[in-house]
Parts: sequence; structure tokens; C-alpha cells
Amino acid sequence: MRIIRKSKAIFADKSVEKEFLELDENSDIKKNINRALEEIEKNAFCAIPIPKKIIPKIYIQKYNITNLWKYDLPDGWRLVYSITTPNKIEIISIILEWFNHHDYERRFNY
Repeated sequence: MRIIRKSKAIFADKSVEKEFLELDENSDIKKNINRALEEIEKNAFCAIPIPKKIIPKIYIQKYNITNLWKYDLPDGWRLVYSITTPNKIEIISIILEWFNHHDYERRFNY
């Protein structure tokens, strides 16, 4: 049985949000990220969980995360986010980064 839990999607910090806002409104990547954000808000657990042992240290150091999820976007792009529950009611999906397949492999040392 699949867990479905609504969440609020936010950007990890101002620089991630700025990068998103600066994307061309008509670009495929912005449209695809917007669709991903909608799906993540409908179900925080809609993506693929990344095993804890391969979470890049930069995410742990910079954002103090304990979990990571990978959402596959079209054309080999990936969006990664973490889920937090600041209280027993609210779920927050924190958007950390999106990148093409090559940059994703470099980030995860594949």
C-alpha cells in the first residue's frame, strides 16, 4: 500500500528559489519542475527514496537533512528534495536542487 500525504513544497534557500524564478516561464524545465512541485504537494512520497548511505555530504552539511528523494523529470533531468515534519500535522518538502542526468551522476559520484 502506498502512503499518500499532502505537503507544502518550499525551496531550501533563497539561492535555489532565485534559480527557479529566473528560469524562462516557457522553458520545458520550468514547466516540468512546476508539474513535479504540484505532484509533490499532492503526495510528498511520490518520488524514489535515496538510500541514506549515498546522500551527498553537501546536503547533510548545508541543510542538515536525514532523508532524500529523487523525482525523475523528463529528458533525464532529476529533482531532489527532502521531507521534514516540523510538527505532527504538517509535512514540508524541501526542494534542494534539480539537474540534468550528467550533473546528477557527478553529484552522487556514480
